[in-house]
Amino acid sequence: MSKDVVQQRPDVGCLRGSMSASTLTSSGPTYGPVSAKGLLRTPLPVWMALFLNVLAFSELPTLIPIPTTIGQLATQGALILAFLLALLANPRGVIRPNLFLVLLSALAVVALMVSIHNQFMLGSIYRACRLIGFTTVLWLLTPWWGRSDFPLLRAHITCLRLVICSVLIGAVVAPGAAFSYEDRLSGALWPIPPTQVAHYAAVLLGCTALLWFGGAVRGRATLLTLIASGAVLVGAHTRTALFAMTVSLVVAGASMFMRHARVRRTSALIVVVGVIVASFFAPLIATWLWRGQSVEEASQLTGRTKVWTEILGVQRPWLNEVFGWGLSNKSFNGLPIDSNWVAVYLDQGWFGVAIDAALLLLLIFLAVAYHSGLRRAIALFLVTYCGLASITETGLGDASPYLLELVVAASLVTAPFREERR
Repeated sequence: MSKDVVQQRPDVGCLRGSMSASTLTSSGPTYGPVSAKGLLRTPLPVWMALFLNVLAFSELPTLIPIPTTIGQLATQGALILAFLLALLANPRGVIRPNLFLVLLSALAVVALMVSIHNQFMLGSIYRACRLIGFTTVLWLLTPWWGRSDFPLLRAHITCLRLVICSVLIGAVVAPGAAFSYEDRLSGALWPIPPTQVAHYAAVLLGCTALLWFGGAVRGRATLLTLIASGAVLVGAHTRTALFAMTVSLVVAGASMFMRHARVRRTSALIVVVGVIVASFFAPLIATWLWRGQSVEEASQLTGRTKVWTEILGVQRPWLNEVFGWGLSNKSFNGLPIDSNWVAVYLDQGWFGVAIDAALLLLLIFLAVAYHSGLRRAIALFLVTYCGLASITETGLGDASPYLLELVVAASLVTAPFREERR
């Protein structure tokens, strides 16, 4: 691609091709091979450490049994590694002012203040300190926000590809362990529960599809990514991820509909194919969606609403109503809460709920105000997905993959700045 074409479409030119390894590791305008020393000056190693820090670790069986202590030490210790790598990538500690991270920092600081008074003080303080450390690393990555080569998006897609590859390899090598949880696909090499497997697959599929819509990626690697992530999404059998991805793609595609002929042609093809598939396989699709549940179980969201009702019925002093009880393990009376808004209300009160809502509304406003194009479409996809998934999943109130995806969205719609000439 010539230089003048890249200048005309900065949000597409740098991603043209199949996103090879050299492209994925590049952080500047030069896209040749990157040395090991140069790689440490990019956000990719930092992002991979952050992703490992929030990577789910469950007690599901794996091909090689991993002790819980080792697994938790690897994931939680990755935050320290991310901080050190961030200092190597940004040795001068340069940060850019950012309202999104200001709100997130306020949430972390208040969570620490409240956690001191928690009944389980040590665990609550540890989670709050982890959120503060997580936010600190994100501040050190702000020099890469708004860049024309999508460094954080490319780093996130790299992590998602690695996770999906590990899930597929585990399913081939140890299918018994991979489908041990209710015949739903989970991680057999690393114990990732089906809900998170579906989450990673849905985000990877959606981002790759949008990049292809915008003409930023092409080739067999893109096709393999779409097929693999789609197969994993179906195998994980999670309705939340499928529904959130579908609605988010519609929203993001609508923002690109007028400018990209490929979006219009693909949308028409999907509608036609969807009608044909629904006509012939309607019973099979209905069986897959019901997942063997009764009408009552489905209406209660697999028992989630019972826990939510109990939490909302708890009487608390007004101070706890406003600021919560401090960060917990997102459970109530031994049962998972499975709702970001209910969990945040319990842990961080109405203050936390307001901050989370402000984060989503801020990103939606920035995306809508941003000029039409690929950056806005992907940001809308990620924000819409996280907003819908937050109804039955937790993660916007502490360090999680959902928070990383909101950061990617924020980096895409941040006002561009003059990049340092290398």
